Amino acid sequence: MKYSINARQAPEAFGPYSQGTTAGRLVFASGQLPISAEDSRTLVPGGIREQTERVIDIIEGILDEVGCTLSDVAQTTVYLASLDDMDAMNEVYARRFTTPAPARAVVGVSELPLGALVEMDCVACR
Repeated sequence: MKYSINARQAPEAFGPYSQGTTAGRLVFASGQLPISAEDSRTLVPGGIREQTERVIDIIEGILDEVGCTLSDVAQTTVYLASLDDMDAMNEVYARRFTTPAPARAVVGVSELPLGALVEMDCVACR
């Protein structure tokens, strides 16, 4: 059975999609942008490190809603507006996702909504 996740710690979806869904033991978090906790239409201040921290905080909140943690994440996809930000993003990512780290793909994109530097989605297993 599929269930929609609506976490208070995460910004509302911008369009016709869920923050996340579950299907059996799997948890799917939609792509998350570094949206400010105070204003759902603005990004957190700072650069790639601050934005990566915020995105992972939001994903953590979505996972928490269904009893998961970052250690339950099996796979992530990271979208970067500039692949030059890879090293800085990796610094934050390595600190937040413990060993064994999830499987991961990193994709360079020409543009992200709101001018974000990073977006991330994930799949976790309960």
